Amino acid sequence: MKGLALLSVSDKSGIVELGQKLVEEFDFQIVSSGGTAKTLQSAGIPVTKVSDYTGAPEILGGRVKTLHPRIHGGILANLDLESHQEDLKANNITAFDVVVVNLYPFEKTIAQDNCTLADAIEQIDIGGPAMVRASAKNYHHVTILSNPASYDEYLQQLRENKGKTTLEFRQKRAMEAFAMTAAYDQAICRYFAQVNPESANYYGIGGNKITTLRYGENPHQKASWYQSGNEATGWASAQQLQGKELSYNNLVDLEAARRIICEFPSDTPTAVVIKHTNPCGVATGETLATAYNKAYNADSVSAFGGIVALNQPIDAPTATAMSKIFLECIVAPDCTDEAKAILGKKSNLRVLLLSDLNSGSQDNIKAIAGGFLIQENDLSIELPESWQVVTEKQPTQEDLKELLFAWKVVKHVKSNAIAITKNCTTLGIGAGQMNRVGSVKIALEQAQNQAQGAYLASDAFFPFDDSVRTCGEAGIKAIIQPGGSIRDEDSIKAANELGLVMVFTGVRHFLH
Repeated sequence: MKGLALLSVSDKSGIVELGQKLVEEFDFQIVSSGGTAKTLQSAGIPVTKVSDYTGAPEILGGRVKTLHPRIHGGILANLDLESHQEDLKANNITAFDVVVVNLYPFEKTIAQDNCTLADAIEQIDIGGPAMVRASAKNYHHVTILSNPASYDEYLQQLRENKGKTTLEFRQKRAMEAFAMTAAYDQAICRYFAQVNPESANYYGIGGNKITTLRYGENPHQKASWYQSGNEATGWASAQQLQGKELSYNNLVDLEAARRIICEFPSDTPTAVVIKHTNPCGVATGETLATAYNKAYNADSVSAFGGIVALNQPIDAPTATAMSKIFLECIVAPDCTDEAKAILGKKSNLRVLLLSDLNSGSQDNIKAIAGGFLIQENDLSIELPESWQVVTEKQPTQEDLKELLFAWKVVKHVKSNAIAITKNCTTLGIGAGQMNRVGSVKIALEQAQNQAQGAYLASDAFFPFDDSVRTCGEAGIKAIIQPGGSIRDEDSIKAANELGLVMVFTGVRHFLH
């Protein structure tokens, strides 16, 4: 008796080749629906349409086509049970050997700028998940193929097992199928939560495993990398041109670098050097190479073994400059052929291309005992027009430009955070201290005599005027901070006495 295959796919990658092999090599009969049937027929592959197989027409514009006892009975029959065998015979139903189904492109649809609620709803697959879940449930008797990447392995299974598949193979495919439908439903749930946030009381976290990492933050910690949803975005979509496999710490640092570089428009050449998620050098320049050299020289000691992010394609001069020291990773939106050749000489250097550096998640997730916390990522953008100048001395346009640069940087430094900058280049970073005074001292020590005429940003208010006076004594020209302390007047008074510019943004940027 011929094997029976049900093929109904949205992603038609490899479906013609699979259909040809099933018919020509293994003598399968194929039942198929809608666009899949047309695709197979156009390739000369014999197909029985679902509507002909069931005797029921597709209705409601295609919303109902596979929801039929002859389809689901053929999928769900437990062939070890005599009663099921009798039901199949009584209802003229044949058991399916393999079901090949993937789902409507819901995530691709909602990612489009012009997607409406009606568009999204039409891309919620009903029959597909029903067939996938039914097949996965009955994996003892049915093979479910929900991922085109498994087609070749399936065909090899048939060759090695006289037209059958092993239980182990079917179980793996079933687990893969359940993971796919879970991710699909979570994408729908997240979408509706965005449409109506007030009604959202469920948050699902799911992902498809990309790889098992060598280890986590430390060698004794296990770690894995997962992709959110079924569509590769963010780092899952990045192209690695060269270098060793990415580590857990690489990915964490790359994400920190991506978040900073996103602050700067692509028409302003910018470079970021990251070490342990904190920036040790950030700079803009007339050219990308200039920006990188400024960022590197901002703290050349810490830059060793660091992560570099660039907001423009890597060119030959920048590649040459970066190849002079040991770096762990470089990420940019693109890379010229000449630059690839230069960087290629350092085979262990990881070079990644991420065309959309803004493709990060809107949500920030932190695990806690018994659950997790969700917050929006800190994507707020404050411009000088919204700031309040609180001192007698007023900033120039050049001052405001420098203060904006410093404010963008300090937002991405671990709290308590201080950033000292000049000429749109970091000079000193004070990160992660238990008090703000300590962060100020560290930043000033790094800046040394360059602090004269420089700019200082603080991620939160100064609770006392002591740090303001320390800044004035070191030669700092202007300070930007959120304000909001009950002792703000003391800080303002100190700034006025020292002839400093002080600006309040009204927005705090803690980063824990």
